[in-house]
Amino acid sequence: MLIIGIAGGTGSGKTTVVKRIHELLREDEVVIIPQDSYYKDQSHLPLEERQELNFDHPDAIDWPLLIEQLDTLKRGESIDQPIYSFLTCSRSTTETVRVNPAKIVIVEGILVFTCEELRKRMDIKIFVDAEADDRLLRVIARDIMERGRSVSKVMERYEKTVKPMHLQFIEPTKRYADLIVPQGGHNHVAIDVLMATIEKYLRQQ
Repeated sequence: MLIIGIAGGTGSGKTTVVKRIHELLREDEVVIIPQDSYYKDQSHLPLEERQELNFDHPDAIDWPLLIEQLDTLKRGESIDQPIYSFLTCSRSTTETVRVNPAKIVIVEGILVFTCEELRKRMDIKIFVDAEADDRLLRVIARDIMERGRSVSKVMERYEKTVKPMHLQFIEPTKRYADLIVPQGGHNHVAIDVLMATIEKYLRQQ
């Protein structure tokens, strides 16, 4: 099993890179493990408090569960991946996603390089880079459309948590990357280099 970690700031284009790799491989060859599924459940807090939580801090992630499930996949066993809602800031108690093991596992998220135990399990580490202005525009569009936030709320959150957390926790993890990809999924040269490595691994299996 080849485990690929893909990190980078919020709105940097990680999802585009993941989708591009997914498109170039057979459905049964790759599975995606998104960090966003492993946020700690906050249903014990009032909704107003949940909406003010800092989702860009490493403490917001249930690392033991993510690592445990990654190890389970590596053993060739299936997992029941949690479902997390950013609208309610809680984990579903009734539904999970069944994920079967595959030759390629992609672990993707802004904070995935901040956890040493998780990094140790990665064979390839990729950091998707983008200008701060470009990331901000994508964050505004996503948070309004997908997470029901107002423009003023998005801007307030960006200044209070997204920007400082990026500088404190995410940007420094660039040093762990084997490959830095500027311009995200639009960087065809970087995607080609990564795909060549993946295809070589698949041929050797």
